[in-house]
Amino acid sequence: MIQNILLGIRAYGSVLPLISKLKLWRYFVVPILISGLTATIIGFSAYALSNSIGQYLAQIWLWDWGKEVVLAITSVVGGMFVLWIGFVLYKYIVLALSAPFMGAVSEKIEIHINGNSTGKYQETSFQSQLWRGIRLNSRNLLKEILFTVPILLLNFIPVINIFSTLLLFLMQGYYAGFGNIDYTLERHLEYTESINFVRKHKGIAVGNGIVFMLCLLIPVVGVIIVLPLSVTAASVRAVELLNTENERSVL
Repeated sequence: MIQNILLGIRAYGSVLPLISKLKLWRYFVVPILISGLTATIIGFSAYALSNSIGQYLAQIWLWDWGKEVVLAITSVVGGMFVLWIGFVLYKYIVLALSAPFMGAVSEKIEIHINGNSTGKYQETSFQSQLWRGIRLNSRNLLKEILFTVPILLLNFIPVINIFSTLLLFLMQGYYAGFGNIDYTLERHLEYTESINFVRKHKGIAVGNGIVFMLCLLIPVVGVIIVLPLSVTAASVRAVELLNTENERSVL
């Protein structure tokens, strides 16, 4: 597992030369715009809603003294809460809406590595890629929410809360990597097959998603570079995994 996580991370080491060599930057223009617009909407929403949420939460303070301090604190808490929700939603919105464009990037990389497509190949259209992206990322969002609740409850247990925070980060990374890898798998595997494939190679997905999540922590620049880097790295590893699977099936 750890070895596969490291493999997923190491794939980022060669992405910039590969993007330049294959002239892939033009494919990232629309996804970068989607990424930037989504992040901007989330940021403004957090700012706009923070005061309203703060005033609502401040009602629990029944005394007049310290009211302004409580309001300031609850406003910050409200804004952070909206940002956290937006952070969770961001990756799914961007991954889903960028699917038709990232599929083309993945295919270019696959042809560069193999000279042609590997194994079973199925033609995909803009609409089918978009629908699959929405379907897959909606499914992953629900899964993440389902697992997030019990993990957050562990934060109230001393000592264990340290590991629960790490577990939460790794889970978010897994689903981010999942979406990136599926841009390649959609040409070779059906929806359910893709889910099983990523489960089998979850370490690669986690490794890819870890860097994805870390990129988003970089102000402004993060939302610009996150897709070009993560999708290219995921495509390289996904093609390698498919090649390995095909070689085993032949033996």
